[in-house]
Formats: sequence, C-alpha cells, structure tokens
Amino acid sequence: MENVILVVHLILAICLIGVVLLQRSEGGGLGMGGGGGVMTGRQAATALGKLTWAFAIAFLATSITLTIIAAQNSAGSSVLDRIGTGAATEEAPADGPALPPASDLLPPISGDAPALPPRAD
Repeated sequence: MENVILVVHLILAICLIGVVLLQRSEGGGLGMGGGGGVMTGRQAATALGKLTWAFAIAFLATSITLTIIAAQNSAGSSVLDRIGTGAATEEAPADGPALPPASDLLPPISGDAPALPPRAD
C-alpha cells in the first residue's frame, strides 16, 4: 500500500511541475510589472489554475498519508534499539570455518627493517 501511494505521489509531483511550467509568466516577482498578479485583485480562474490546485491538494494529501504510514511503521522502535540487535545478528555462524587472527597472517617484523613487500625486479 505504501509503495502504491509513493508512486502516485511521484506522479503527482511530476504533473504539478509540468502544469506550473505550462502557465503563462506574469513577468517580475510576485506579479510586479504585469497587469494582474498575486498582489492585485482576484484573477480569473483558468483551467491550468484549477488543475494546479487539484494537483497541489492531491500532492499534500499523499504527503500526509505517507507521513502517517511511516509513523505507524516505526511506532515502538528506536534507532538505538536496532543498533543493539544488529550486532548480535551479524556474528559468524557457529558451524562455519573459523578464520585465524589477523596477527598470524602478517609476516614477523625483525629489527628496524621496514615492513614492505619484497621488490619484484
């Protein structure tokens, strides 16, 4: 259910961006410079304006729905609780082969010689 709402949410976001970009520019910020605008009287409602409002309301509704679903899925759990249980589940199985410690895999270092591999000339 959450995935279906998420897909609808993404489609609404793309449609909302497209409808906003299709609208006619009024010139200037906040309609300053055009005959009408946000700061002046009420504009006539166009089809693109109504479609923008519909997409915006649907986008907000899916946003709130996704927030509620995410809150219900995470109720009663904490990130710190997951850290404590995650370390116990990542241990090696008891029946698997045991690996030697890393100190046994390294060659011994003697004296002041640098720990470099031999040169292949």
